[in-house]
Amino acid sequence: MLQVPFIRENKELVIERLAKRNIDAEQSINDVITLDEDRRNLQATLDNLKAESNSISKEIGNLFKAGKAQEANALKEKTTQLKEDTKQLEQELNDKADALNALLYQLPNVPHQSVPKGNTDEDNEEVYREGDIPKLIDGALPHWELAKKYDIIDFELGNKITGAGFPVYKGKGARLQRALIAYFLDKNTEAGYTEFQLPHLVNEASGFGTGQLPDKEGQMYHVTGDNLYLIPTAEVPGTNLFRDTLLNESDLPIGITGYTPCFRREAGSYGAHVRGLNRLHQFDKVEILRVEHPERSYTALDEMVEHVKTILKELKLPYRILRLCGGDLGFTSALTYDFEVFSTAQDRWLEISSVSNFETFQANRLKLRFKNSEGKNELAHTLNGSSLALPRVLAGILENYQTEDGIKIPDVLVPYTGFDKI
Repeated sequence: MLQVPFIRENKELVIERLAKRNIDAEQSINDVITLDEDRRNLQATLDNLKAESNSISKEIGNLFKAGKAQEANALKEKTTQLKEDTKQLEQELNDKADALNALLYQLPNVPHQSVPKGNTDEDNEEVYREGDIPKLIDGALPHWELAKKYDIIDFELGNKITGAGFPVYKGKGARLQRALIAYFLDKNTEAGYTEFQLPHLVNEASGFGTGQLPDKEGQMYHVTGDNLYLIPTAEVPGTNLFRDTLLNESDLPIGITGYTPCFRREAGSYGAHVRGLNRLHQFDKVEILRVEHPERSYTALDEMVEHVKTILKELKLPYRILRLCGGDLGFTSALTYDFEVFSTAQDRWLEISSVSNFETFQANRLKLRFKNSEGKNELAHTLNGSSLALPRVLAGILENYQTEDGIKIPDVLVPYTGFDKI
């Protein structure tokens, strides 16, 4: 959530940056400033009334002590009216605060200055590319055909049990999935991230804390009986570990990692771009999260990008990195880099990771602060990244490593799988 003082002091910049998201925010920003002025004026009036009421109460006490009961009782009538006025003002103040928060919850984060203006993913900027695209065997198959041929993923069985987008991994397919999870977690902990095992359901406050609510309410599975939500990513429970927390500056930076299944009610569509593992309603992902000092959060973002690059290098998958344009940027993000693996069998790029800096946007919602060197409370910066999302990484491995007599396992995964070929 954007901070009101920041909006007041940087009105034109906020409007200009939000325009990168193709949002005309001028009216909303003006409304925020007006509501905040009204709220502050009401607060000042309320404070004055309370001060007057306290002063009169003391005077009444002194009058009673002096035996001037008639004058004291006359003043008591005035305090009764002041109490009624105070109660009314408190209600008006609460209404203004609620209206202000409701408006702030609808405003996305202000994009970083480096974010390009654009409408769709076609306007994203490629900033890095590495790896040679392999030359596949004649008659190379996409991963959904390979999964059926080698009996390692059963999409039809998952459809029978639950529905489309819930695959069943079998035999060496399940073992390869487990190997990837263990490998990703090991790489992350070796890099200094502390592993957490996190809940797979969160409450409403957690959803609001990281910005999934109210923005992505329709994409989340809701357990209505308990008002809980299945997590769309480990970012939600992981970041909410620090909700309502006051850290010391010496505690920073904090880095955590965790594996969770993820659940997303994405709108269904048809075609090769959503076939097989390309888009699922349940999938596995290993996440990395950082809580950082504002002065070094962009250095931390670069470090996270480099970390994901090392993993893809070891897997020997051709990949590229995109800087997302304003129109493709997530609601809570100030700057996001997407990693995409090239699927040679599908002849297309598949997104496998997003690494983002949210600056103070989530921290403001979470009330995540630290005590700085001057002894003042300051909002921290939060960051997160996929390290990595499994379905499309697995799709890339199956397709790019296929041979005439099976699917070769990347060398770095063999110690985890116990086999070198499917």
